[in-house]
Amino acid sequence: MSPILFSMFLFALAGAISPGPVNLIAASIGASNGFSRALPHVTGASVSYLLIVWLMGSGLNRILMAYPQITHLLQYVGAAYLLYLSAKIATAKPVTDLKSPQTRSTGMMQGVLSQSLNPKAWLVAISGVSLFVTAGPNASVLLLAFCTISAVVCFLSIATWAALGKLIGKWLAKATYQLMFNRIMASMLAATVVTMLFGI
Repeated sequence: MSPILFSMFLFALAGAISPGPVNLIAASIGASNGFSRALPHVTGASVSYLLIVWLMGSGLNRILMAYPQITHLLQYVGAAYLLYLSAKIATAKPVTDLKSPQTRSTGMMQGVLSQSLNPKAWLVAISGVSLFVTAGPNASVLLLAFCTISAVVCFLSIATWAALGKLIGKWLAKATYQLMFNRIMASMLAATVVTMLFGI
């Protein structure tokens, strides 16, 4: 692996594996619904991040720098949506049977929305594009490489959080433990949003 590709991998891993809104949601889904039911969220979030990186590399970053008010608007809309998801997790009823048709599931669209409206995703993407995708004859090749590495690492990282959620799911058989877990995850998600908004 060339040094530039390895650097892209390390950068993508640092941004994707760290705790953040999308990963916390994946862990919550994995714990309450199981790993397979978290996969649509994982896939949607990964596809969304691939598009974010591609848009940034295709010039959207210059538009956002020229009109910072758009960035601020997206930040607040994203924060509102993530806080809404936090409230949904906090008020979710305990699941007693994961195989039951009543078990709540999440689709790909929630993954797409939670990633698209995640300020962390946009900041990581714009930083990565600034570092690795330079203007010049090979810019398109570097962007393709960075997009590919980012998408694969993003999918594996979010899937890891969903798998960790599934692993602790067996300890959440009691409704009281599930409620406690949901409220802790919701609090962590809300705290993450506040941290991103105010830079605490």
